[in-house]
Amino acid sequence: MKSLFYTLLSLCTFFVISCDNSATMQKDPRNADLSGVDIQKDDASSKLMSKYTTFKLDADLSQLSADQRKMVNLLISAADKMNELFWFEAYGEGQDLLEGISDPNLKKFAKINYGPWDRLDGNKPFIDGVKAKPLGANYYPTDMTKEEFEKSKLKDKEDLYTFLRRDDDGKLFTVPYHEQFSTQIKEVSALLKEASDLAVDKGLKKYLRLRSKALLNDEYRESDFAWLDMKTNQIDVVIGPIETYEDQLFGYKAAHEGYVLIKDMEWSKRLAKYAQFLPELQKGIPVPDKYKKEKPGRDTELNAYDVVFYAGDCNAGSKTIAINLPNDEEVQLKKGTRRLQLKNAMRAKFDKILLPIAAELIHPDQRGDITFDAFFSNTMFHEVAHGLGIKNTIDGKGTVRKALKEHASAIEEGKADILGLYMINQLHAKGEIKGDLKNYYTTFMASIFRSVRFGASSAHGKANMIRFNYFKEMGAFVKDTETNTYKINMEKFAEATQKVAEIILTMQGDGDYERAAKVVAEKGIIDSGLQADLDRLTKKGIPVDVIFEQGVDVLGI
Repeated sequence: MKSLFYTLLSLCTFFVISCDNSATMQKDPRNADLSGVDIQKDDASSKLMSKYTTFKLDADLSQLSADQRKMVNLLISAADKMNELFWFEAYGEGQDLLEGISDPNLKKFAKINYGPWDRLDGNKPFIDGVKAKPLGANYYPTDMTKEEFEKSKLKDKEDLYTFLRRDDDGKLFTVPYHEQFSTQIKEVSALLKEASDLAVDKGLKKYLRLRSKALLNDEYRESDFAWLDMKTNQIDVVIGPIETYEDQLFGYKAAHEGYVLIKDMEWSKRLAKYAQFLPELQKGIPVPDKYKKEKPGRDTELNAYDVVFYAGDCNAGSKTIAINLPNDEEVQLKKGTRRLQLKNAMRAKFDKILLPIAAELIHPDQRGDITFDAFFSNTMFHEVAHGLGIKNTIDGKGTVRKALKEHASAIEEGKADILGLYMINQLHAKGEIKGDLKNYYTTFMASIFRSVRFGASSAHGKANMIRFNYFKEMGAFVKDTETNTYKINMEKFAEATQKVAEIILTMQGDGDYERAAKVVAEKGIIDSGLQADLDRLTKKGIPVDVIFEQGVDVLGI
């Protein structure tokens, strides 16, 4: 392998540090389907691919009209362009990288990771000669220091939608996304406009038209409000630069992604009632009043969807199974958010990953407590819990995201996990959630093992490592030496939930960057005991995550 890729080293380095602000990325093999390569278990690249299992993304489209089917086709074409943009953000222009890889499994693995770094192994390079992934991905010059960035007088340097580059004199300047990707964005904008012409639902039509315009100037707030106003749409699309996980230098820059979704109307009706409890639950959070003074937006929705297409950031490495958007703090406080539960993707991870993990690591007496309904609820209330707590620091440092910088995403994901469990406790006590709390706790514990396997490069992986170590210290579970499995102490598990919630919420409210950095450094680690248990899962052939067979051919449209 080494002889094959030494020649690629200079190309890899060049594209990562490229300062060109006029990308001309054409349709290339990065956007090819990821299915269809036979995996042979006896070579290194096949072992990499064995981290994933395939799942077909389909949905019942029988209720859609001919125009709606055409709309889905157009939306998939628009979302597919996000692959190209995210490749540039994560790595650079990767066409030469992929064309230089002859091993089909290794090429497929590069496509899954949008570059030569393994997202499920702390972004470790899997191609010989490739250097460590820059923390700032391709958003910043690789030789830029944090100190240089902070001293810079550029007004839009912290903007979600700008790249930083160097001019011929070495000085930093910014490039707006809509300029960097002008050619591609015009194509996407036209596709969304064409889709809007087919929309009968007024809310969807308005959103598609506003999103079409927003992509051309990076002004997304109006389209975010329109997305929240949609109530009766059966088809949905999430598209544009959204999450900031990819920027691990500061956590400032948004990454392009796209989902195309079909709403499950029946399941959505069942979930609608829970949003009304948010204001009451906010008041009961186990922290002093100053950390819960904000009122969550009341225009909050819970819906269930079958997702039929993933692209870009959400499709890289570990796959998203639920969505809580918009991320704009002002929009959240004024209007609220929408929480989208991706039911078919959730079922894939439960059946193919969570149940096999539980059979290996959860005590035999408690395995029967793991249910899909509990997994669905834990995931759903994780997303709801993003709306609880605090968005702005209590002492005027600005938003929590800005104050905690590169640690903000991991801390926020940890907050959502722990407050999601807090919500389940509270709603169960009110009789609004049925079933035994043991189901939720045990399924939650099994999910920690699932998520820590995402590794240190994932905000969700870090959040679960932090929680595992806190829970271990607090006696929420014990390791049974006879069965070599984990057994939950239900009473201490509930106590640990309260304690960890207080730790995270006060850290966020104080905007305490130093404390967050210390928590991530000391608690966001996998010790030798846990690593040995995770290695057992690998030896058993239990996949870490899923990859999708998806697109118009799979859907038959």
